Amino acid sequence: MAKFVSNDWEIYFHPQLFGTQYQELFDRVSELRDKLPSSEFKTHATVKLFAAITVAIETKIPSDPFASHFALTGALKRYGRVKKMGLPQRYRLFFRAFDSPELKAIVILWLGFPRKEGAKNDCYQVFIKMVARGTFPDSLDELITETETTQD
Repeated sequence: MAKFVSNDWEIYFHPQLFGTQYQELFDRVSELRDKLPSSEFKTHATVKLFAAITVAIETKIPSDPFASHFALTGALKRYGRVKKMGLPQRYRLFFRAFDSPELKAIVILWLGFPRKEGAKNDCYQVFIKMVARGTFPDSLDELITETETTQD
C-alpha cells in the first residue's frame, strides 16, 4: 500500500501487520457492500470499524500525533495509540511518529484487540512483546525501507 500525505505528515502502513489487517478489512467491506442493502451496510460493525480506522489515520492522528491522548508510557513511550475516537471499545490502533527537519512521518503499525487487562493476549502485552522482539525497526529509515521493500 503506497504512502500518502495528510496534514503535512507522510503516512505509511507496516506491511506485514497493519497493511495486511487494513487490506483484509477493506476486502470484507467491499464484499458487504455487494451483499447488503445500503441501510444494513452503513450500520454493519465491520464497516463502522473500517470507517473509524480510516478517519483516525487520515485525520485524527495527523492532526497532532504527539498529543497526550495518544501517548503511551514505559516500554512503549516512543509509540502512540488510538483508543475510542470512533473505534469500538475493544480496539487499539498503534503507531509511531517521527518529526525531523527532513521528514514528518507516521507509521501505522498494528490494530490490536484488547482482551482482559493483564492477560497474556491483552493487546498491550502483545505489542510490548513485538517491540521487545524488534518487530519494528527503531529508525524511520529502516521502517520506510521495510515498508517499501515489502510493497514492491
